[in-house]
Amino acid sequence: MPDTYRILAINPGSTSTKISVFENEREVWSTKLTHSQDELSEYGHIFDQYEFRKGVILNALRNADFEISAFDAIVGRGGVLYPIEGGTYSIDDRLIEDLHKGVQGEHVSNLGAPIARELSVTADCPAFIVDPVVVDEMEPLARFSGHPDLPRRSILHTLNQKAVARMAAADLGRDYGDLNLIVVHLGGGISAGAHRGGRVIDVNNALNGDGPFTPERSGGLPVGDLVELCFSGRRTHTEIKRMIKGEGGIVAYLGTNDMMQVEEEVKNGNSRYELVYRAMAYQISKEIGALSAVLGGDVDAIVITGGIAYDRSFIDWIIGRVKFIADVLVYPGEKEMEALALGALRVLLKQETAKIYNPEGQVR
Repeated sequence: MPDTYRILAINPGSTSTKISVFENEREVWSTKLTHSQDELSEYGHIFDQYEFRKGVILNALRNADFEISAFDAIVGRGGVLYPIEGGTYSIDDRLIEDLHKGVQGEHVSNLGAPIARELSVTADCPAFIVDPVVVDEMEPLARFSGHPDLPRRSILHTLNQKAVARMAAADLGRDYGDLNLIVVHLGGGISAGAHRGGRVIDVNNALNGDGPFTPERSGGLPVGDLVELCFSGRRTHTEIKRMIKGEGGIVAYLGTNDMMQVEEEVKNGNSRYELVYRAMAYQISKEIGALSAVLGGDVDAIVITGGIAYDRSFIDWIIGRVKFIADVLVYPGEKEMEALALGALRVLLKQETAKIYNPEGQVR
């Protein structure tokens, strides 16, 4: 067993590709490759970008003097697969096939696993994904919505939530699996999850209309009023979908999703901006309170992460409402690249066993 494992992490985004090289827990090199709309416009489907994305990754590695053969593992961002439990998964034919099919939709993260696998063949090393967005560890009671045709779904920032949950556990001198945590990711989407025994037992659907409103998503809306609007003829199906995701939340109220602009306006005394911004903090606080009930009030810590967590005033608004529940730990930004690499490293160190993608066989 080598003293140092070198791991390549690949994270395709809508207009960028992030690449990092880790030696054990330490990131030794990283880059973010930005892709213009002109570059991407010629590709009709996500998988049409495959050769382009792979090419820019290989070129960046060559320019940084990294040989593919030098890696002990390659890990890609997990895509929109069927629901599975959290963990590190070996990339196999079934997993690649479901990403190609787009079994739950096309998303650029679907490219992470196939690129990682192809490069791993050249490197003669294992390839993994870690904690994709489709992780579903919800308990049976959490799945009830109020109607059997509309069960609640688990869609969250799994990779970053579990990464900061482990960081919090380390800072508390405890094991993640022994803690009850409420973890909140504050980004373009907002997910708030109850973590118990290393599993996310309840969480809002952070993508399609559940939980707090966000910089560009509506969160939960008054259902009766939404139904009336859907059949009023005032909005098309596409416009309604955009209200929920893309043109909801802060965008709908203030006309921008630039949270640095919102923060600046609040600092400059813009009362309208502050009222809307405080309303978002209010809704996040309510979500945390609801999750504390899920955990029976036995909460070891509340953990807040994501880009908006850099705004201390916003975080203080939340802390002021929830500090009676538990201490609040704040880890601003996102730890996705680190989370990918550490997921692979735990398998290489035999601290965990890589799981096999088998959605029908998952225990939930």
